[in-house]
Amino acid sequence: MGQPVLHIVGAGLAGSEAAWQAAEAGVSVVLHEMRPIKGTEAHRTENFAELVCSNSLRSDDAENNAVGLLHEEMRRARSLILKLADAHRLPAGGALAVDRENFSAAVTAAVTNHPKVEIRREEVDELPPEEWGATILATGPLTRPALAEAIRAATGETSLHFFDAIAPIVLRDTVDMDIAFMQSRYGKGDGADYINCPMDRERYLAFHAALIAGEKTEFRDWEKNTPYFEGCLPIEVMAGRGEDTLRFGPMKPVGLMDERTGIRPYAVVQLRRDNALGTLWNIVGFQTKLKHGEQTRIFRMIPGLERAEFARLGGLHRNTFINAPRLLDERLRLKARPNLRFAGQVTGVEGYVESAAIGLLAGRFAAADLGGRPCTMPPATTALGALLAHLRGADEKTFQPMNISFGLLPPLPPGDKARGKDRKRAQSARALTDLAGWLNSVGG
Repeated sequence: MGQPVLHIVGAGLAGSEAAWQAAEAGVSVVLHEMRPIKGTEAHRTENFAELVCSNSLRSDDAENNAVGLLHEEMRRARSLILKLADAHRLPAGGALAVDRENFSAAVTAAVTNHPKVEIRREEVDELPPEEWGATILATGPLTRPALAEAIRAATGETSLHFFDAIAPIVLRDTVDMDIAFMQSRYGKGDGADYINCPMDRERYLAFHAALIAGEKTEFRDWEKNTPYFEGCLPIEVMAGRGEDTLRFGPMKPVGLMDERTGIRPYAVVQLRRDNALGTLWNIVGFQTKLKHGEQTRIFRMIPGLERAEFARLGGLHRNTFINAPRLLDERLRLKARPNLRFAGQVTGVEGYVESAAIGLLAGRFAAADLGGRPCTMPPATTALGALLAHLRGADEKTFQPMNISFGLLPPLPPGDKARGKDRKRAQSARALTDLAGWLNSVGG
């Protein structure tokens, strides 16, 4: 009998990470990726781990932010995604942002050149055949309709969907820096990592009204009842929730002041660098379903962007996820077919980092099974374990996609009096200590 092979379908963040983890553990991997044979509504290239919504992996603060803790745990677990994100990071205050093209090209090269990985550029439009043996489905939020239907048929589960929106990207040399100013909120990072477009109250109210009145993308009949993910709402949907919603959300002015005037703006639109050359800047939090012509008109109402040119306008795509608490076991295996695992956003985690994290776990679990080694779960006190516990233990009747948060981690012992930031730091310290014990038990 030949050496067992692990098949992985999808070379996004989760699939690439799973392939790397399994290959590094000595398992032979066949990675199936349909691009460029078949494209998607959101991807632009054929590279692996392409970032389609934003170039930010969010906060890198491991002491005070749960996603920063997840970054650190993944680094310690030898994550390929975090290693290459660090190698291609861009200035972004306390966030981990990357040059998206160089990052995805580097992931593609690393996975493709691994001696234990074979790449097959082909579409998998049905459940993998039993003869494949161990398989990970990491098809992401844009799972093709035929495969999604095959999953639904195999599980008896009604497919669940939500919309995710893409923010526009502006050409840097079309921003009027006589109006905009460089600054990071509270001086984080280099202190000047963001372009800030300030608004007074009058301009803000006019902009707010234009967002609400702007012509939006029409949904098809079968899409109309699909909910948005609360952590990635379109800007105009947020605007519709109240006059001040944006001022307490993506347009909050706190921690910012135009040093030229000494005035804190009423509201601020921030742009974050999107590539290493600094020629492309992403409008932070401005994912949208406005029609393209409306985007150009309305976003040029922003002070400093009156003559802005857009390298990419915003868009909207439908994401797919399964009811993980009902369908998957603690090792991410489909209960009805244990040789088939799921990984990434399709499991019901939300976010780039969370998707890659579940890929990391799926790859390690599969490698352990194929190698006949014990497969222990990361402690629930870690960010990795907390994500897994959410997929396993959430209420299947109300299950929705979830970002990592300290709220998913168990509370500190009853006698621990830490509060606020001290509590988060204590949870982070406990997580990293417990992670070290888990990594030692599974061989690093």
